[in-house]
Amino acid sequence: MALNARATQDFVPIKEVRDGIILLKSGELRAVLIASSVNLSLKSYEEQQATIMQFQTFLNSLEFSTQIVVQSRRLDIRPYLLMLENRMKEQTEPLLKIQTKEYIEFIRTFTEAVNIMTKNFFVVVPYSAPAISPESSLASMIPFFNKKKTSTGSASGDAKAEFEEKRSQLEQRVGVVAQGLSRVGVRTVQLGTEEVIELFYKTFNPGDISQGMKIDGGVPER
Repeated sequence: MALNARATQDFVPIKEVRDGIILLKSGELRAVLIASSVNLSLKSYEEQQATIMQFQTFLNSLEFSTQIVVQSRRLDIRPYLLMLENRMKEQTEPLLKIQTKEYIEFIRTFTEAVNIMTKNFFVVVPYSAPAISPESSLASMIPFFNKKKTSTGSASGDAKAEFEEKRSQLEQRVGVVAQGLSRVGVRTVQLGTEEVIELFYKTFNPGDISQGMKIDGGVPER
């Protein structure tokens, strides 16, 4: 019995990414924030407790679910080594050229013996339209039966207006999350369309390190 081949997209609940906003097939929206980290080890005991309490207060203040994702990847050292090799070729001082070459060999040997990992922290902010009660659902159907026909342009305009309304609600939630994390000392930046697509590509293709991720190494500057 032959099995029907299905594309990977069939298993991914994402319909499209528009202006950095993820549209799910269910109609829900998602926004992804990349967040900086806080090194508690460098803080005093009192500062550690204050940071933890502030983060607890932030979580308790949320009125919607939020997902925190920690992505750990092996650091691709090849771009750094390539930069050093180019620097070595530009060196005119023989001693500096030798020292650069030895440093390159040290970095290459060290990274082959030890797995150096890099971590990225993401906050996924969701928004779904509130459930419609039976009374309001029936009321919304009455104008439909009164209309004889609906133009394609009108339907497209309604869909755009609905998206903008959902987007406005989602952006308010993003602002709440960003403001709450800033009190803890965590900086956040919302990912754009290209960054979101690249994030999901790296998620579903963990073994592909041929393309360097723009958001690797911390919060991107805007």
